[in-house]
Amino acid sequence: MNDFRLPAGGHLDRDTTLHFTFDGRALTGHPGDTLASALLANGVHQVATSITHGRPRGIMAAGVEDANAVVQLEEPFPEPMLTATTVELFDGLVARGLPGQGRLAADADPARYDAKHVHCDVLVVGAGPAGLTAAQTAARSGARVVLVDDQPEPGGSLLGSGEFIGLKPAVEWARAVAGELRDTPDVLVLERTTAFGAYDDGFVLALQRRTDHLGTAAPENVARQRVWRIRAKQTVFATGAHERPVVFADNDRPGILLAASARTYLHRYGVLPGRRAVLFTTDDSAYAAAVDLADAGVEIALIVDARPEAPAGWAAACAERGVEIRTGSVVTGTEGTDRVSAAVVGPSGAAPSKEVVACDVLLVSGGWNPAVHLFSQVRGKLRYAAELGAYVPDGDLPSARVAGSATGAPDFAGCVREGRAAGAAALTAAGFSPPGELPPPTSDARPPELPPAVLWLVPGPESEVDTRFVDLQRDATVSDVLRATGAGLRSLEHIKRYTTIGTAHDQGKTSGLLAAGITADALGLDLAEQRPTTYRPPYTSVAFAALAGRHRGELHDPVRVTALHAWHVAHGAEFENVGQWKRPWYYPRPGEDLEAAVLRECRAARTGVAMMDGSTLGKIDVQGPDAAAFLDLLYTNMMSTLKAGRIRYGVMCGVDGMVIDDGTVIRVGEDRFLVTTTTGNAAMVLEWMEEWLQTEWPHLRVFATSVTEHWATIPLVGPRSRDVLGALAPGLDVSNEAFGFMTWHDAEVAGIPARVCRISFSGELAYEVNVPSWYGIALWESLLDAGAEYGITPYGTETMHVLRAEKGYPIIGQETDATVTPQDLGMSWAVSKKKADFLGKRSFARAENNRPDRKQLVGLLPVDPAVRLPEGAQLIETGHVPEPPVRMLGHVTSSYRSAALERTFALALVRSGHERVGETLYVPVGDQVVPVTVTGSVLFDQEGTRRDG
Repeated sequence: MNDFRLPAGGHLDRDTTLHFTFDGRALTGHPGDTLASALLANGVHQVATSITHGRPRGIMAAGVEDANAVVQLEEPFPEPMLTATTVELFDGLVARGLPGQGRLAADADPARYDAKHVHCDVLVVGAGPAGLTAAQTAARSGARVVLVDDQPEPGGSLLGSGEFIGLKPAVEWARAVAGELRDTPDVLVLERTTAFGAYDDGFVLALQRRTDHLGTAAPENVARQRVWRIRAKQTVFATGAHERPVVFADNDRPGILLAASARTYLHRYGVLPGRRAVLFTTDDSAYAAAVDLADAGVEIALIVDARPEAPAGWAAACAERGVEIRTGSVVTGTEGTDRVSAAVVGPSGAAPSKEVVACDVLLVSGGWNPAVHLFSQVRGKLRYAAELGAYVPDGDLPSARVAGSATGAPDFAGCVREGRAAGAAALTAAGFSPPGELPPPTSDARPPELPPAVLWLVPGPESEVDTRFVDLQRDATVSDVLRATGAGLRSLEHIKRYTTIGTAHDQGKTSGLLAAGITADALGLDLAEQRPTTYRPPYTSVAFAALAGRHRGELHDPVRVTALHAWHVAHGAEFENVGQWKRPWYYPRPGEDLEAAVLRECRAARTGVAMMDGSTLGKIDVQGPDAAAFLDLLYTNMMSTLKAGRIRYGVMCGVDGMVIDDGTVIRVGEDRFLVTTTTGNAAMVLEWMEEWLQTEWPHLRVFATSVTEHWATIPLVGPRSRDVLGALAPGLDVSNEAFGFMTWHDAEVAGIPARVCRISFSGELAYEVNVPSWYGIALWESLLDAGAEYGITPYGTETMHVLRAEKGYPIIGQETDATVTPQDLGMSWAVSKKKADFLGKRSFARAENNRPDRKQLVGLLPVDPAVRLPEGAQLIETGHVPEPPVRMLGHVTSSYRSAALERTFALALVRSGHERVGETLYVPVGDQVVPVTVTGSVLFDQEGTRRDG
């Protein structure tokens, strides 16, 4: 156990032992370890298998850039697709390696997630040398500062460098600066916090892991993860850089690590990555890893430098340790099964004369990619720096700047200098005066001596099976890239999608630029003229639970109930969910099933009087001098000609001319309307209004306000509804002459101030009585008492659907599917020919919208009146199901049993349906084919005589 752990060193609590299990093996580690460092300490390199080819894969990095070490946490709670390099070790952890995909937990996550908002003058992302000095500069001026960093302690790259500042370890300097910041008023230091999204106006989202060091089972009063919503006047991105690998044959074996990551495991965790190492580099930085590992007892078998000469200072240090350097050479491949056992070395630029060098770890450094992701997300421009072989920021933004390694700064001194300058510039832009000059810390780190060589791919002979992996997580190879370019693709965005490179959990942090370089070489292009692939949030993977926060269960989708809900419950109503609302579905009496209850409710509505709770109907108050003009643009029919006291049915279409909602428009006054919508679309319609008012028609003086919950609405339906209303509203003349269809009156009903509308969604004589919601129960019970002598019957949504379907009234979202126009529904009459413009008008002239074979709304009567057609069933032309392909004419949208018709019926969308009235079509139902007669969509009271009583 822990055979590769040094007896001392690292930022660990060695006095405490943590027990964990990986792939069934019981192992140990210490507080301060990651799962990856603990596995390496126990000699475990293979942690997963690749998603496509099932090849063994190991730990390749020490941070978020790792593309290989994907694990599943099983206990205390299952969490999939985590990177072992970012999982802090805790006692009792149980994990296993993954073949590229995980499993979700079967039970609800017991942990709590939350979110907080914070505002500041200067936000600094990253607590490395540049970020610490930028934050220190800003904090000393008195500005409100927030410093976020994804590590448990400050220092950034210093945590794994083993370097000194003055006579003290660099990490102590970092801790001292962070301590000063924590002690400074108006400074917030957030550790274990990853900024994953940067947006306009200084808005940054960051995820804080608050309990990883305590274990996944968090105390009840502590959220496991918290999303910080940060709004900053100025932002400094000191996000560092990721070391880049090089592509060569069999470059995916466990035991192949990035050189700087191996150095991190040594200094931060006291772990040796192996016993005998080969190091393959194209730049100076990897030599530090070779020297430090050699001093720690690792045998450095060979340093392979692709450049024609080695840096003199490092060459001397290597010579002192007996380490051989071979310049002008490359690693062309590797050997081994479950782990690398040798590196194949040869001269660069020529047919390789193979030399096999035995090793149990191969360290690779192909240069550095500045982490410009967040800067790019806020539309920061990038340029290709040929000397680095990487994209770097091309200047600052008015509210954001980049400092340190993220700009390509090569050493500690440059990072500190840039950090101080960025902090001062941010202060000035935020309206503060920068503090005086601070003495610069000096590090013992060696500055680069020679420029790096830019090397994406080690040339080699083509083989039948390509093992030159560009994206290790996606198993994407050089052949995949060349196949894409061979197919004619030139854009990196297109090649990314063709090959899937950069689309895995690591988002191409190591593979993206490799793919770009290989593509450029294949096409003879200059990367300076190629735009890099777009960086999008999130920078690292974020659990949906964290994004949801406390919006889960009832808080995720709140249950909305009307003012009458308690009465419905007490009287045995069955409910259905409509949007977020609980609506009474039907009211069964003893011994009744759904069908029997609905038939009884329908008979009451058609022969006597019935009532329902319609309070969930969306209601939007539209006010302003331009309200009438606005509604004219929004609806297909004219609303500006509507007189006060009148009501008009309206259809709302998208810009493509397809119906998105319908409802009524009540004119309350010259500049005020009350718009009703379907229950499920109320929020969408309000959002639709606001989108147009704020983005396309900001000149219109209009305000739209949801008032859905302000009103209790009770439709009173049936031939005796006039008698019931008249008894409760003696001051209201309810005759047809005084109270005509599609008009409204304010009156007292049962002594309650009410707005009464003559609207019918059933085809019967009907009224909608609206009162403030707190009077809902009183009105409901008064109507029940007044209607008792007529057998008044409460009814639910299922009966409402039957009644409206008998009259051919469509339900948007049931009779429509985003491909249906008003004309398809037989509602040409609702499309104005007088208005100059309205949403969807131009689309009605499209040839596609005028095809004679469009699906149109019709009625269906099964030849056998007892057969009820399944909703969604397809219609065909023949009495048997022919061999595929079968021509489908349409589908059933609604299907019911009707008390009034004394049979079953359905509504359907059928190709050329209006021309097929009278035809016989067929509906496959199970192993039968049911013949049906096509009718008009109105199946009951086609003359409309029942509407006026």
